[in-house]
Amino acid sequence: MCIFCRIASGELPASVVYEDEKTIAFLDIQPINPGHVLVIPKAHAESLVDLSPEDAAQMMRVGQIIDRALRASSLRCEGVNLFVADGAAAGQEVGHAHLHVFPRFEEDGFGIRLDSAERATPGRELLNETAIKLKQAVDSL
Repeated sequence: MCIFCRIASGELPASVVYEDEKTIAFLDIQPINPGHVLVIPKAHAESLVDLSPEDAAQMMRVGQIIDRALRASSLRCEGVNLFVADGAAAGQEVGHAHLHVFPRFEEDGFGIRLDSAERATPGRELLNETAIKLKQAVDSL
């Protein structure tokens, strides 16, 4: 059983901030900032694509609740990130789908640095070709 399943079952301790029949939300033990919450489905799924649409939607609904709670709390919170790392190449460290919800504030030191000035602009033709590939994949689902 994975570590998140063990937390969801109550076998391992967690600082729980929300729970319903499908999800549980608890504080990350290595937070980006104080108030960093992980929202997980209780049903094991390694990836976002392995989740049922209902469980994926519920995970996001709970993320929205936590976002509101962070903004209403006394924790420092000038903004909120919602982040899913789906797969090892994307930075997923635990093989159980989860949503990170964490407060942000100026100069907190966290960031995904994507300087738009340094990124290539592919042009409309290449964008359209990429869109066709993705649309074909969507249509085949």
